[in-house]
Amino acid sequence: MKASQFLISTLKEAPADAEVISHKLMMRAGMIKRLGAGIYNYMPMGLRVIRKVEAIIREEMNRAGAIELTMPVVQPAELWQETGRFDKMGPELLRIQDRHERSFVIQPTSEEVVTDIARQEFRSYKALPKNLYQIQTKFRDERRPRFGIMRGREFTMKDAYSFDRDAASAARSYDTMFAAYKRIFDRFGLQYRAVAADTGAIGGDLSHEFQVIADTGEDAIVYCPTSDFAANIELAEAVALLSARAAAAQALAKTPTPGKSTCADVAQLLGLPLQQTVKSLVLATDELGEDGAVKKSTVWLLLVRGDHDLNEVKAGKVEGLKGGFRFATIAEIEDHFGCKPGYLGPLKLKKPVKVIADRTVAQMADFVCGANELDFHYTGVNWGRDLPEPDVVADIRNVVAGDPSPDGQGVLAIQRGIEVGHVFYLGTKYSKAMNATFLDETGKPQPFEMGCYGIGVTRILGAAIEQGHDERGIIWPASIAPFEVVICPIGMDRSPEVKAAAEDLYEQLIAKGVDALIDDRGERPGAMFADWELIGVPLRVVFSDRGLKAGTVEIQGRRDSAAQSAPAADILAEVLRRR
Repeated sequence: MKASQFLISTLKEAPADAEVISHKLMMRAGMIKRLGAGIYNYMPMGLRVIRKVEAIIREEMNRAGAIELTMPVVQPAELWQETGRFDKMGPELLRIQDRHERSFVIQPTSEEVVTDIARQEFRSYKALPKNLYQIQTKFRDERRPRFGIMRGREFTMKDAYSFDRDAASAARSYDTMFAAYKRIFDRFGLQYRAVAADTGAIGGDLSHEFQVIADTGEDAIVYCPTSDFAANIELAEAVALLSARAAAAQALAKTPTPGKSTCADVAQLLGLPLQQTVKSLVLATDELGEDGAVKKSTVWLLLVRGDHDLNEVKAGKVEGLKGGFRFATIAEIEDHFGCKPGYLGPLKLKKPVKVIADRTVAQMADFVCGANELDFHYTGVNWGRDLPEPDVVADIRNVVAGDPSPDGQGVLAIQRGIEVGHVFYLGTKYSKAMNATFLDETGKPQPFEMGCYGIGVTRILGAAIEQGHDERGIIWPASIAPFEVVICPIGMDRSPEVKAAAEDLYEQLIAKGVDALIDDRGERPGAMFADWELIGVPLRVVFSDRGLKAGTVEIQGRRDSAAQSAPAADILAEVLRRR
């Protein structure tokens, strides 16, 4: 490829609405152009990266035995109504009607359509297992599109769906996809972690997110540096930090804490460690009548140590809260505690509540909590002596760095990540809803056991840039860079020697299968180099009259701080060695 024949549209400054570094650099490098809120044109330079990402995915999915197909972007509402998602899914699902007033959706995902295919095509257990995948446009009507392609409305995704006869076979399909994903992300050349993830309302224990490590990532990844343990923070188990409850050593005392409503402020006022305080959070659950109106509400008091935070995902797994919960209203809190938030605790309640204590709180002695009275807290509080044992003891907090690892192999660390892939065991959620069955050996219909496996193709670009960049621009891994090598001939329009040497190397690289580009635009060296550093091509080769007269050529990797000289006669071998 010659630069003069390509479309290169770099910018010195990013648009004012570009927030994160990947958005800024993709706009500056001419990889994307904004068309509307959360909707972008992928320009030729960006599309080259996308195609390389897709090629790696396609090769590894095919290698794993998956079968590619393409499902429509516009899908009949009837299929989504079968599963109930047409009504249950929020406004992120874009609903439309055609000229005949028939309802359709713009697909954000394709479980319904692929399940419809399976129930038509896979009639017998002999046809299983099967894994169908596509690389296709998706649309989610985000309330607030932001961060460029990281949280856009239209995007490209690889989604795959496995169909198996039983749970054991489905687990094998899951393992096959998990291994394929590891090969895919290894080939991308990105630093990543596969972390155990929450399975949500579906349940089960097979769900992993693939997170690209980046300081700017929205997700917190918990891992143990001395073992294989890794999970996202919603799932990471928080073990009790006290092995046993100490005997009471203090008397219960109602202590004035004027104007101090947070655990941190109370601990500072009393000269106590924050770890001796207990934080109170009040939730409520509603029981609905047949008419959908609230028939009965139950108030729950959740207790975590003062330096810890409630994990709402874990709380949602506690018996009694599994059906869904909300934070209690001020009226409900005053009705049960006789006090506004800030001074709440489990002692001397106006009305009974269900008490859930985190594992560490359940082992605490002589702790501090709210007195359910404005400007007062209790000190020297002890379970059994001053208040009943909690109704439930459960892991309901976020882990923090330094906590013991749940596998007992060290302590936990936390880093930031960007979710770009997810493998998930679905079970029979969709097959039962859509009556998608096959005939087993006895001729009886059985629902398919399903799994789903997604990779955010366009999101990979943003994640790679968030991980790999410097003050000069993007630093792509070679496997997904728009070009592997850029040849920069200085003054090639004035020097036949420079032109001939550059074009000779270009032809040799193309013949060797190297994705090379020659910059024949006639730009000044500074402007030419700045463009390719911004775009992030991994290797740059510079020909000049002066260098050729000395028998040398300059070569510089994108991560190198300075160029190196190489013998002109050996430049092909040097490029091939360094690519």
